[in-house]
Amino acid sequence: MRLKKETTMVLAVDYQEKLMPAMHNKDAFIPRTCLLLKGLKALDIPMIASEQYPKGLGSTVPEIKEVLGTVPYLPKTTFSCMDDAGLHAAVEAAACDTVLLCGAELHICVLQTAMDLIDMGKKVVIVEDCVGSRTAHDMEIGLIRAQQEGVLMTTAEAVLFELQKNASGPVFKTISKLVK
Repeated sequence: MRLKKETTMVLAVDYQEKLMPAMHNKDAFIPRTCLLLKGLKALDIPMIASEQYPKGLGSTVPEIKEVLGTVPYLPKTTFSCMDDAGLHAAVEAAACDTVLLCGAELHICVLQTAMDLIDMGKKVVIVEDCVGSRTAHDMEIGLIRAQQEGVLMTTAEAVLFELQKNASGPVFKTISKLVK
């Protein structure tokens, strides 16, 4: 399955102030997520962000929020984003058949969201270098389970160049600068 700009959206899951310090790989996956989101923004890919119980876990961390800007930040108390009526409706309204997932925690909220998106008939791609869990073991098992459930895996750089399709134009130059 090839990613297509016209039918792809991103759902950024729970990059929150009180969650991020506990992620074992935060120093790598937060900068990679910023790179991914900047490139997706240049490509005009629709974006939505979820926030798990923001009253207790805080809002989206400033680094991610700065890149996402004014996208919808939708609160939830369910683990799967698709079990929340507002997030479910927002994904449906985007009218995209492919959903890129990034965020935390991979083995809980990201994984359950991925499985529910598949049940909705969506193609689901986890951007592996843009997800995190509290432990390396949970991360490893989450990735294995996601693949067993039919989720595709890729990287931020692969996503950006696949959606760009060619080495021409101002968006290509923007993406090239991001990955250098």
